[in-house]
Amino acid sequence: MADFRFIDLFAGIGGMRIGFEEAGGECVYTSEWDAKAQSTYRANFGDHDIAGDITRIAADDIPAHDVLVAGFPCQPFSIAGVSKKNALGRPHGFLCETQGTLFFEIARIIAHRRPPAFLLENVKNLRSHDGGNTFRVIRHTLESQLGYSVSVRVMDAQAFVPQHRERIFIAGFRDPTGFDLEGVTLPPADDGPRLRAILHPEDGSESAEPPYTEGPLAMVAGKYTLTPHLWEYLQAYAEKHRAKGNGFGFGLVGPDDTARTLSARYYKDGSEILVRRGEGAPRRLTPRECARLMGFDAPGREPFVIPVSDTNAYRQFGNAVVVPLIAAIAKAMAPYIVHSLGRTAEPAPTPITDKLFV
Repeated sequence: MADFRFIDLFAGIGGMRIGFEEAGGECVYTSEWDAKAQSTYRANFGDHDIAGDITRIAADDIPAHDVLVAGFPCQPFSIAGVSKKNALGRPHGFLCETQGTLFFEIARIIAHRRPPAFLLENVKNLRSHDGGNTFRVIRHTLESQLGYSVSVRVMDAQAFVPQHRERIFIAGFRDPTGFDLEGVTLPPADDGPRLRAILHPEDGSESAEPPYTEGPLAMVAGKYTLTPHLWEYLQAYAEKHRAKGNGFGFGLVGPDDTARTLSARYYKDGSEILVRRGEGAPRRLTPRECARLMGFDAPGREPFVIPVSDTNAYRQFGNAVVVPLIAAIAKAMAPYIVHSLGRTAEPAPTPITDKLFV
Protein backbone atom coordinates (compact mmCIF):
# COMPACT_ATOMS: atom_id res chain seq x y z
CA MET A 1 0.00 0.00 0.00
CA ALA A 2 1.29 3.45 -0.91
CA ASP A 3 2.18 5.90 1.84
CA PHE A 4 0.34 8.75 0.11
CA ARG A 5 -1.50 9.62 -3.10
CA PHE A 6 -0.46 12.36 -5.49
CA ILE A 7 -1.56 13.97 -8.73
CA ASP A 8 0.86 14.82 -11.54
CA LEU A 9 -0.04 18.08 -13.31
CA PHE A 10 1.77 19.48 -16.35
CA ALA A 11 3.30 16.04 -16.20
CA GLY A 12 5.55 16.18 -19.26
CA ILE A 13 7.15 12.75 -19.52
CA GLY A 14 6.78 11.83 -15.87
CA GLY A 15 9.92 12.93 -14.05
CA MET A 16 8.02 14.24 -11.04
CA ARG A 17 6.02 11.02 -10.95
CA ILE A 18 9.10 8.80 -10.80
CA GLY A 19 10.55 10.84 -7.95
CA PHE A 20 7.40 10.73 -5.85
CA GLU A 21 6.81 7.04 -6.54
CA GLU A 22 10.31 6.33 -5.27
CA ALA A 23 9.35 8.18 -2.08
CA GLY A 24 6.39 5.86 -1.51
CA GLY A 25 3.63 7.69 -3.35
CA GLU A 26 0.94 6.46 -5.73
CA CYS A 27 -0.04 8.58 -8.73
CA VAL A 28 -3.85 8.78 -8.97
CA TYR A 29 -4.25 11.41 -11.70
CA THR A 30 -2.21 12.81 -14.57
CA SER A 31 -2.69 15.86 -16.77
CA GLU A 32 -0.53 16.73 -19.79
CA TRP A 33 -1.75 18.55 -22.90
CA ASP A 34 1.05 17.76 -25.39
CA ALA A 35 0.25 14.69 -27.51
CA LYS A 36 3.88 13.67 -28.04
CA ALA A 37 4.63 13.92 -24.33
CA GLN A 38 1.51 11.86 -23.65
CA SER A 39 2.88 9.20 -25.98
CA THR A 40 6.14 8.99 -24.04
CA TYR A 41 4.31 9.03 -20.70
CA ARG A 42 2.01 6.18 -21.73
CA ALA A 43 4.93 4.14 -23.07
CA ASN A 44 6.50 4.26 -19.62
CA PHE A 45 3.56 4.35 -17.20
CA GLY A 46 0.40 3.40 -19.14
CA ASP A 47 -1.65 2.44 -16.07
CA HIS A 48 -4.27 5.18 -16.11
CA ASP A 49 -5.71 7.83 -18.40
CA ILE A 50 -3.96 11.10 -19.10
CA ALA A 51 -6.20 14.13 -18.96
CA GLY A 52 -5.49 16.87 -21.47
CA ASP A 53 -5.82 20.64 -21.16
CA ILE A 54 -6.08 21.41 -17.44
CA THR A 55 -8.06 24.60 -18.12
CA ARG A 56 -10.91 22.43 -19.41
CA ILE A 57 -11.01 20.11 -16.41
CA ALA A 58 -13.40 20.79 -13.55
CA ALA A 59 -11.84 20.61 -10.11
CA ASP A 60 -14.56 18.12 -9.10
CA ASP A 61 -13.24 15.72 -11.76
CA ILE A 62 -9.82 15.57 -10.12
CA PRO A 63 -9.70 12.88 -7.41
CA ALA A 64 -8.88 13.61 -3.80
CA HIS A 65 -5.15 13.46 -3.18
CA ASP A 66 -2.53 14.05 -0.52
CA VAL A 67 0.06 15.84 -2.66
CA LEU A 68 -0.17 17.96 -5.80
CA VAL A 69 3.00 18.02 -7.89
CA ALA A 70 3.41 20.27 -10.91
CA GLY A 71 6.21 21.54 -13.09
CA PHE A 72 4.07 24.30 -14.53
CA PRO A 73 5.12 25.80 -17.90
CA CYS A 74 8.26 27.84 -17.52
CA GLN A 75 8.72 29.51 -20.92
CA PRO A 76 6.94 32.71 -19.86
CA PHE A 77 9.37 33.09 -16.95
CA SER A 78 12.66 31.72 -18.32
CA ILE A 79 15.37 34.07 -19.51
CA ALA A 80 15.23 32.57 -23.00
CA GLY A 81 11.43 32.62 -23.06
CA VAL A 82 11.19 36.25 -21.94
CA SER A 83 13.84 37.35 -24.44
CA LYS A 84 12.05 35.60 -27.27
CA LYS A 85 8.66 37.06 -26.38
CA ASN A 86 10.15 40.55 -26.01
CA ALA A 87 11.72 40.25 -29.47
CA LEU A 88 8.38 39.21 -30.93
CA GLY A 89 6.48 41.90 -29.04
CA ARG A 90 4.49 39.30 -27.14
CA PRO A 91 3.47 39.42 -23.45
CA HIS A 92 5.13 37.16 -20.92
CA GLY A 93 4.69 36.07 -17.31
CA PHE A 94 1.10 36.46 -16.11
CA LEU A 95 0.33 38.51 -19.22
CA CYS A 96 0.98 35.46 -21.41
CA GLU A 97 -2.53 34.18 -21.94
CA THR A 98 -1.54 30.75 -23.24
CA GLN A 99 0.91 29.70 -20.52
CA GLY A 100 1.70 32.33 -17.90
CA THR A 101 -1.66 32.11 -16.16
CA LEU A 102 -1.50 28.33 -15.77
CA PHE A 103 -0.22 28.80 -12.23
CA PHE A 104 -3.72 29.91 -11.37
CA GLU A 105 -5.05 26.54 -12.57
CA ILE A 106 -2.88 25.00 -9.86
CA ALA A 107 -4.25 27.49 -7.34
CA ARG A 108 -7.80 26.66 -8.44
CA ILE A 109 -7.28 22.95 -7.80
CA ILE A 110 -5.52 23.51 -4.48
CA ALA A 111 -8.35 25.78 -3.33
CA HIS A 112 -10.94 23.13 -4.20
CA ARG A 113 -9.21 19.94 -3.04
CA ARG A 114 -7.08 21.35 -0.20
CA PRO A 115 -4.36 18.68 -0.41
CA PRO A 116 -2.09 18.41 2.65
CA ALA A 117 0.97 19.24 0.54
CA PHE A 118 2.25 20.34 -2.84
CA LEU A 119 5.54 20.70 -4.71
CA LEU A 120 5.91 23.08 -7.65
CA GLU A 121 8.92 23.43 -9.97
CA ASN A 122 9.97 26.16 -12.36
CA VAL A 123 13.00 27.94 -13.79
CA LYS A 124 15.29 29.92 -11.51
CA ASN A 125 14.32 33.15 -13.29
CA LEU A 126 10.80 32.88 -11.90
CA ARG A 127 12.03 34.56 -8.73
CA SER A 128 13.35 37.67 -10.51
CA HIS A 129 10.87 37.93 -13.37
CA ASP A 130 9.24 41.35 -13.70
CA GLY A 131 11.33 42.73 -10.87
CA GLY A 132 10.10 40.03 -8.51
CA ASN A 133 6.42 40.89 -8.98
CA THR A 134 5.53 37.57 -10.59
CA PHE A 135 6.94 35.57 -7.70
CA ARG A 136 5.36 37.86 -5.12
CA VAL A 137 1.95 37.18 -6.66
CA ILE A 138 2.59 33.42 -6.62
CA ARG A 139 3.73 33.42 -3.00
CA HIS A 140 0.89 35.70 -1.88
CA THR A 141 -1.62 33.40 -3.57
CA LEU A 142 -0.23 30.28 -1.90
CA GLU A 143 0.31 31.76 1.57
CA SER A 144 -2.23 34.52 2.10
CA GLN A 145 -5.09 33.40 -0.11
CA LEU A 146 -4.79 29.62 0.20
CA GLY A 147 -3.28 29.52 3.68
CA TYR A 148 -0.36 27.16 3.10
CA SER A 149 3.03 27.24 4.83
CA VAL A 150 5.49 27.70 1.96
CA SER A 151 9.23 27.19 1.61
CA VAL A 152 11.27 28.04 -1.47
CA ARG A 153 14.72 27.02 -2.65
CA VAL A 154 16.77 27.16 -5.83
CA MET A 155 18.52 23.81 -6.22
CA ASP A 156 21.18 22.58 -8.64
CA ALA A 157 20.92 19.01 -9.93
CA GLN A 158 24.69 18.86 -10.41
CA ALA A 159 25.01 16.81 -7.24
CA PHE A 160 23.22 13.94 -9.00
CA VAL A 161 23.87 14.29 -12.73
CA PRO A 162 26.72 15.80 -14.76
CA GLN A 163 24.74 18.89 -15.63
CA HIS A 164 24.58 22.39 -14.15
CA ARG A 165 20.81 22.80 -13.89
CA GLU A 166 19.29 25.22 -11.38
CA ARG A 167 15.56 25.19 -10.79
CA ILE A 168 13.29 26.79 -8.21
CA PHE A 169 11.13 24.56 -6.02
CA ILE A 170 8.12 25.69 -3.99
CA ALA A 171 6.88 23.31 -1.30
CA GLY A 172 3.74 23.92 0.69
CA PHE A 173 1.89 22.26 3.57
CA ARG A 174 -1.71 22.96 4.53
CA ASP A 175 -1.00 22.49 8.23
CA PRO A 176 2.15 23.62 10.09
CA THR A 177 4.74 20.83 9.92
CA GLY A 178 8.09 22.56 10.18
CA PHE A 179 9.18 21.32 6.77
CA ASP A 180 11.64 23.59 4.99
CA LEU A 181 13.29 22.95 1.64
CA GLU A 182 16.47 24.49 3.05
CA GLY A 183 16.70 21.44 5.28
CA VAL A 184 16.94 19.02 2.35
CA THR A 185 20.55 17.85 2.41
CA LEU A 186 22.13 17.19 -0.98
CA PRO A 187 25.51 15.67 -1.80
CA PRO A 188 28.24 18.24 -2.55
CA ALA A 189 27.92 19.43 -6.14
CA ASP A 190 31.69 19.25 -6.62
CA ASP A 191 31.54 15.52 -5.93
CA GLY A 192 28.85 14.94 -8.55
CA PRO A 193 29.34 12.61 -11.52
CA ARG A 194 31.02 13.63 -14.76
CA LEU A 195 29.83 13.13 -18.30
CA ARG A 196 31.60 9.81 -18.77
CA ALA A 197 28.84 8.38 -16.53
CA ILE A 198 26.19 9.10 -19.18
CA LEU A 199 28.10 8.97 -22.49
CA HIS A 200 28.00 5.90 -24.69
CA PRO A 201 31.31 4.10 -24.02
CA GLU A 202 31.66 3.06 -27.69
CA ASP A 203 33.85 0.10 -26.72
CA GLY A 204 31.40 -2.79 -26.97
CA SER A 205 30.61 -2.80 -23.24
CA GLU A 206 26.99 -1.87 -23.97
CA SER A 207 24.70 -3.32 -26.63
CA ALA A 208 23.99 -1.32 -29.75
CA GLU A 209 20.70 0.58 -29.63
CA PRO A 210 19.70 1.73 -33.12
CA PRO A 211 19.19 4.47 -34.13
CA TYR A 212 21.43 5.93 -31.40
CA THR A 213 24.35 3.50 -31.58
CA GLU A 214 25.37 0.87 -34.11
CA GLY A 215 27.85 -1.89 -34.89
CA PRO A 216 29.57 -4.40 -32.61
CA LEU A 217 31.17 -1.63 -30.52
CA ALA A 218 27.90 0.32 -30.21
CA MET A 219 29.46 3.43 -31.73
CA VAL A 220 27.37 6.61 -31.76
CA ALA A 221 25.58 6.90 -35.11
CA GLY A 222 27.14 9.34 -37.56
CA LYS A 223 24.01 11.48 -37.79
CA TYR A 224 24.79 12.97 -34.35
CA THR A 225 28.09 14.47 -35.51
CA LEU A 226 27.68 18.07 -36.68
CA THR A 227 28.09 18.77 -40.34
CA PRO A 228 31.22 20.78 -41.25
CA HIS A 229 28.98 23.69 -42.29
CA LEU A 230 27.13 23.80 -38.95
CA TRP A 231 30.36 23.45 -36.96
CA GLU A 232 31.97 26.32 -38.89
CA TYR A 233 28.86 28.45 -38.34
CA LEU A 234 28.82 27.83 -34.58
CA GLN A 235 32.51 28.69 -34.27
CA ALA A 236 32.08 31.90 -36.24
CA TYR A 237 29.00 32.83 -34.22
CA ALA A 238 30.83 32.29 -30.95
CA GLU A 239 33.82 34.32 -32.13
CA LYS A 240 31.60 37.21 -33.17
CA HIS A 241 30.03 37.39 -29.71
CA ARG A 242 33.38 36.97 -27.92
CA ALA A 243 34.63 40.01 -29.83
CA LYS A 244 31.65 41.96 -28.47
CA GLY A 245 32.32 40.77 -24.94
CA ASN A 246 29.23 38.58 -24.83
CA GLY A 247 29.06 35.12 -23.36
CA PHE A 248 27.16 33.49 -26.19
CA GLY A 249 28.65 30.41 -27.79
CA PHE A 250 28.69 26.65 -27.78
CA GLY A 251 29.55 24.37 -24.89
CA LEU A 252 32.26 21.87 -25.84
CA VAL A 253 32.64 19.04 -23.31
CA GLY A 254 34.44 15.78 -22.73
CA PRO A 255 34.09 12.78 -20.40
CA ASP A 256 35.55 14.59 -17.37
CA ASP A 257 33.36 17.67 -17.66
CA THR A 258 29.97 18.81 -16.39
CA ALA A 259 27.52 19.99 -19.04
CA ARG A 260 25.56 23.18 -19.32
CA THR A 261 21.80 23.03 -18.90
CA LEU A 262 20.04 20.85 -21.45
CA SER A 263 17.29 22.99 -23.01
CA ALA A 264 14.19 22.25 -25.06
CA ARG A 265 15.89 23.89 -28.07
CA TYR A 266 18.67 21.30 -28.08
CA TYR A 267 17.21 19.75 -31.23
CA LYS A 268 18.11 22.87 -33.25
CA ASP A 269 21.90 22.65 -33.19
CA GLY A 270 22.91 21.06 -29.89
CA SER A 271 25.18 24.01 -29.22
CA GLU A 272 24.88 24.06 -25.41
CA ILE A 273 26.31 20.53 -25.06
CA LEU A 274 28.66 19.33 -27.81
CA VAL A 275 30.83 16.28 -27.23
CA ARG A 276 34.42 16.42 -28.53
CA ARG A 277 35.29 13.95 -31.31
CA GLY A 278 39.05 14.19 -31.76
CA GLU A 279 40.12 16.71 -34.35
CA GLY A 280 36.86 16.72 -36.26
CA ALA A 281 33.46 18.25 -35.62
CA PRO A 282 31.84 17.46 -32.26
CA ARG A 283 28.55 15.64 -31.87
CA ARG A 284 25.26 16.10 -30.11
CA LEU A 285 24.18 13.89 -27.26
CA THR A 286 21.92 11.06 -28.33
CA PRO A 287 18.41 10.95 -26.83
CA ARG A 288 19.54 7.96 -24.74
CA GLU A 289 22.35 10.05 -23.29
CA CYS A 290 19.81 12.80 -22.58
CA ALA A 291 17.68 10.27 -20.69
CA ARG A 292 20.72 9.48 -18.57
CA LEU A 293 21.67 13.14 -18.17
CA MET A 294 18.21 13.91 -16.78
CA GLY A 295 18.19 10.86 -14.52
CA PHE A 296 15.38 8.97 -16.27
CA ASP A 297 17.84 6.15 -16.81
CA ALA A 298 19.63 4.97 -13.69
CA PRO A 299 21.26 1.82 -12.36
CA GLY A 300 18.64 -0.68 -11.25
CA ARG A 301 15.87 0.91 -13.33
CA GLU A 302 14.60 -0.32 -16.69
CA PRO A 303 15.76 1.92 -19.57
CA PHE A 304 13.31 4.73 -20.17
CA VAL A 305 11.25 4.10 -23.31
CA ILE A 306 11.74 6.78 -25.99
CA PRO A 307 8.97 6.22 -28.56
CA VAL A 308 9.24 9.59 -30.33
CA SER A 309 11.55 11.19 -32.89
CA ASP A 310 14.90 12.69 -31.88
CA THR A 311 13.46 16.19 -32.22
CA ASN A 312 10.61 15.45 -29.84
CA ALA A 313 12.85 13.51 -27.46
CA TYR A 314 15.23 16.48 -27.18
CA ARG A 315 12.31 18.81 -26.48
CA GLN A 316 10.87 16.48 -23.86
CA PHE A 317 14.09 15.88 -21.95
CA GLY A 318 15.00 19.56 -22.18
CA ASN A 319 11.68 20.48 -20.58
CA ALA A 320 11.87 17.73 -17.94
CA VAL A 321 12.96 17.68 -14.32
CA VAL A 322 16.05 15.85 -13.07
CA VAL A 323 14.56 12.71 -11.57
CA PRO A 324 16.99 12.01 -8.70
CA LEU A 325 16.72 15.60 -7.47
CA ILE A 326 12.92 15.26 -7.37
CA ALA A 327 13.33 11.94 -5.57
CA ALA A 328 15.56 13.58 -2.96
CA ILE A 329 13.01 16.31 -2.32
CA ALA A 330 10.12 13.83 -2.27
CA LYS A 331 11.92 11.56 0.21
CA ALA A 332 12.57 14.53 2.47
CA MET A 333 8.91 15.60 2.27
CA ALA A 334 7.46 12.11 2.70
CA PRO A 335 7.68 11.83 6.52
CA TYR A 336 5.97 15.20 6.85
CA ILE A 337 3.29 14.20 4.34
CA VAL A 338 2.56 10.95 6.15
CA HIS A 339 2.59 12.73 9.50
CA SER A 340 0.08 15.28 8.19
CA LEU A 341 -2.21 12.36 7.35
CA GLY A 342 -2.11 11.29 11.02
CA ARG A 343 -0.26 8.04 10.39
CA THR A 344 3.01 8.52 12.28
CA ALA A 345 4.58 10.31 15.20
CA GLU A 346 6.74 13.40 14.81
CA PRO A 347 8.67 13.13 11.51
CA ALA A 348 12.38 12.49 11.66
CA PRO A 349 13.69 12.86 8.10
CA THR A 350 17.23 11.76 7.32
CA PRO A 351 19.64 13.59 5.03
CA ILE A 352 19.49 12.63 1.37
CA THR A 353 22.92 11.52 0.19
CA ASP A 354 22.17 9.04 -2.60
CA LYS A 355 23.78 9.76 -5.94
CA LEU A 356 22.51 8.68 -9.32
CA PHE A 357 25.91 7.51 -10.47
CA VAL A 358 28.91 6.24 -8.55
